[in-house]
Amino acid sequence: MECVFGLVGDGFVIVASDTSAVNSILVHKTNEDKIMKLDSHKLVAASGESGDRVQFTEYIQKNVALYQFRNGIPLTTAAAANFTRGELATALRKNPYMVNILLAGYDKETGPSLYYIDYIATLHKVDRGAFGYGSYFCLSMMDRHYHSGMSVEEAVELVDKCIAEIQSRLVMAPPNFVIKIVDRDGAREYAWRESVKDTPTAQPEALGV
Repeated sequence: MECVFGLVGDGFVIVASDTSAVNSILVHKTNEDKIMKLDSHKLVAASGESGDRVQFTEYIQKNVALYQFRNGIPLTTAAAANFTRGELATALRKNPYMVNILLAGYDKETGPSLYYIDYIATLHKVDRGAFGYGSYFCLSMMDRHYHSGMSVEEAVELVDKCIAEIQSRLVMAPPNFVIKIVDRDGAREYAWRESVKDTPTAQPEALGV
């Protein structure tokens, strides 16, 4: 029951994701961060099969870093999105990755941007987007409340409305979410929305072993 969504505001992009690691009927953990920092001014939020999600996003992250190391300049957000789309398209004919991506970034020349990339290598530049079962609620909420030029406070309020809608309407709603933002100051974690905390594993000495 994954939920990944994001939107573009006035000079920033905000993305949010659930933090549940799930397999079949089991919840393994509720603090899995599914939003990776590609570089200083890019974020990639991914949903899909856990192995594919981790492996593919790390692959993209390392190749973006390699490009900057070789050329001395970072990829633009559009270039990173097209590279990601190209790798998904290549894999689609060989060993497909079951992963959907929202790629957010900020460029000095063009400002904030958000790209929607799905597992069959569809690429679109969007103002708002979502993946997973939560997208049924997020997209309708954003259709109703989103407008261009939103402030950070307005965007966070809308994100919280989406989270509340997911948790009240989705039959197996994820309990925790992480929110991250990217703007002229860089990509960073903004907040967590937690209703359940993982219980720490007891250490042997605490059990008297």
